[in-house]
Amino acid sequence: MFTDSVGNMSNPASLLPVSSGLATLANQFSMDWVDLNEYEVDLEVLKRFPPRILFREKVLPLSSTVSGLIRVAISDPYNIEGVVEIGSIVGQSVETVLAEPRQIEAKLHELLGVAGGTINDLMHRGQQPTEFIGAADKSDEETGSDASVIRLVNELLCEALTQGASDVHLEPHANGFKVRFRVDGQMRWQSVPDELYRFRTAIVSRLKIMAKLNIAEKRLPQDGRIKLTLNSKEIDVRISIIPMLHGEGVVMRLLDQSRAALNLDSMYFPPELLVQWKQILARPNGMVLVTGPTGSGKTTTLYASLAELKDTASKIVTIEDPVEYQLDGISQIPVHSKIGLTFATGLRAVLRHDPDVVLIGEIRDNETAASAIQAALTGHLVFSTLHTNDAASAFTRLTDMGIEPYLTASTLHAVLAQRLVRRLCLHCRVPELQSEQELVDDLHVPQGIKLYRANGCRECHGSGYRGRLAIFELLQTDRVIRKLCGQSADAAEIRRAAVQNGMISLRESGWRLVIAGETTIQEVLRTAADADLNACVAGRELEQAK
Repeated sequence: MFTDSVGNMSNPASLLPVSSGLATLANQFSMDWVDLNEYEVDLEVLKRFPPRILFREKVLPLSSTVSGLIRVAISDPYNIEGVVEIGSIVGQSVETVLAEPRQIEAKLHELLGVAGGTINDLMHRGQQPTEFIGAADKSDEETGSDASVIRLVNELLCEALTQGASDVHLEPHANGFKVRFRVDGQMRWQSVPDELYRFRTAIVSRLKIMAKLNIAEKRLPQDGRIKLTLNSKEIDVRISIIPMLHGEGVVMRLLDQSRAALNLDSMYFPPELLVQWKQILARPNGMVLVTGPTGSGKTTTLYASLAELKDTASKIVTIEDPVEYQLDGISQIPVHSKIGLTFATGLRAVLRHDPDVVLIGEIRDNETAASAIQAALTGHLVFSTLHTNDAASAFTRLTDMGIEPYLTASTLHAVLAQRLVRRLCLHCRVPELQSEQELVDDLHVPQGIKLYRANGCRECHGSGYRGRLAIFELLQTDRVIRKLCGQSADAAEIRRAAVQNGMISLRESGWRLVIAGETTIQEVLRTAADADLNACVAGRELEQAK
């Protein structure tokens, strides 16, 4: 029913080097091997096979040959039984080629949908939608505890972790149940079987059980946490469930606990900025703020800073909402607003706990800001975050919260603004031809600077980017800044004074990564848009960065 070699392939371009290990294995069994990223699968052939069998056996039907054979990609030459089963389904002979296991799995997910095998298995067992969407004879708890539903949820989470997603979005719509992953800050639609819509309530019930939430409550938002071990990693999942027009929407934030060991040296701080930041951390008191929008890496920077300060001689206490990563040797307090434990009340209690360093997760109101200022004035080193567009705006934001300008000027030692830009995939980036890119010409990029653009390959899932890097803007409060702040100067005036004193702006920090070939101009413009910096200024900053 099958052969170990395919002879002449109809698509020679697909026979590209994948890995030396696969090539060696192919030689041992006298088989050809393919790079599935360069191979176009015949969907008509694929539809002839039950997805549950393909996922179970980890095989991928590719095409039908002129001689009537079914060409199938396998990763294990010893899986003879699986190949025989594939051939018996269609009653045709099978010829096999080798492919990487991860490529086969990725193709199956791409073409059949995430968790396609489990969904097909549920349908194959004859389970009707009413068994999973609130039938009267089956409770939500029983539905969420079904073994197949458990496997379905686990597959979704494992696939998100494999793709490096930070968030998983499950979105109910009138005609379907959509799944999106946030990878490197960008949302990606995930291919899922249409039948997933029928099991949407079962999926939500399972997640509620895992997070110890109220399964019966479907009218009010709920928040919870789940601790999992996926792919040998300890993952903390923050889950938010909100009732929507067509059902309950779910967002899960995946927090890899191994990242809690981050330190400043691993965060790609520019060398001169790292020296300045460590000098700021060495101060005995005062307030230091990290600003930026949600998802800009503020918490990661603060955790790495605390790791720098942590020693047996210092008492470090944090007040967070919620506690994202558990840090060894640091006292962490989660906020519980429902019982009155807010940032402000927690901070007042912490100051009686004899701390040396205090981290406040976020300054949101006058009460919290006033308590933070008071802590800084009484000899504590206080860290916190603030939502502002740049570093200079932190001074005016505190004034807007009701803090007297002279208090801000005397306690706020430094503000670090930051953003995250996507990092070019080093496996596939290609040089950018300036003459072919109008954007580069408009920015008057100086001649002789080599720029790169995103291309896309299997390592980056075709996006051209892999991972993210931070760009920074560090404003230190010197005599001039302190005087301007005391005079209630606006953010633009404070910013101009800081730049004249040598502050590197977010945009210029981004240009330096562009020059280094780490990211693209488009990424810098997307994340660090600044109306005060026109094309000529951008070009001058590029020249300075060079």
